[in-house]
Amino acid sequence: MTALEPFGARLRHAMDERGPLCVGIDPHASLLTEWGLNDDVAGLERFSRTVVEATADRVAVLKPQSAFFERFGSRGVAVLERAVADARAAGALVVMDAKRGDIGSTMAAYAESFLHKDAPLFSDALTVSPYLGYGSLRPAVELARESGAGLFVLALTSNPEGGEVQHAVRADGRNVGATMLAHLAAENAGEGPLGSFGAVVGATLGDLSSYDLEINGPLLAPGIGAQGATPADLPQVFGAAVRNVVPNVSRGVLRHGPDVVALRAAADRFADEIRAALAAV
Repeated sequence: MTALEPFGARLRHAMDERGPLCVGIDPHASLLTEWGLNDDVAGLERFSRTVVEATADRVAVLKPQSAFFERFGSRGVAVLERAVADARAAGALVVMDAKRGDIGSTMAAYAESFLHKDAPLFSDALTVSPYLGYGSLRPAVELARESGAGLFVLALTSNPEGGEVQHAVRADGRNVGATMLAHLAAENAGEGPLGSFGAVVGATLGDLSSYDLEINGPLLAPGIGAQGATPADLPQVFGAAVRNVVPNVSRGVLRHGPDVVALRAAADRFADEIRAALAAV
């Protein structure tokens, strides 16, 4: 298996060239309806192909949510495979939002599903859950390094329920979210221009100055748009680490479909707003 250039290096180049915007591919049943599509495999395929056509040649990252494809069974997964291949062919990096997390051989199998270069669903990076212990992610970390892929580890998520785990304080006085960030900083030590092991950190969380977000890796930041955060909030939330933030927008772009021109215009508006926010830092 020939490894790609490390994900972090490829992501840094894409962010510098295209801007850091990540657009989600989230074919909710309600969005399919808003687009005038049926909630079936044909509607799923039309939706995903349209989003890829509209955005894959201009944004740094596309992030399909695996669950919305899996719910249609094998035919839905086939649509996801095509979306991943088409997005990567058009120059976008693909972050598979599957939030996998398990132990041992099961975690290794999840990793092979998304991070092995010969897998039908091979993606540039995968979201993973570390809440069976960070060490449970080791099979995914090792395969990502081997294949030139990356991981985004849930660290400080925007959902209110996350706090009961992520804000829990360990015996050493550090909370769980901060512990995950420290693990990622260790994974990325000495890597350049950017490490391949990132954190998921919600853009809706307000001032995070008590956390060390400078992990030498990317920070995937959901919450822009429909969840209430704006591009202008990014410098306040992420501070000095804002240059490594990958802001994710889903519904804020997707609600403008099915018109390809309107989808492109929405993605371009968010990209411009993000560039303006970063230029002010």
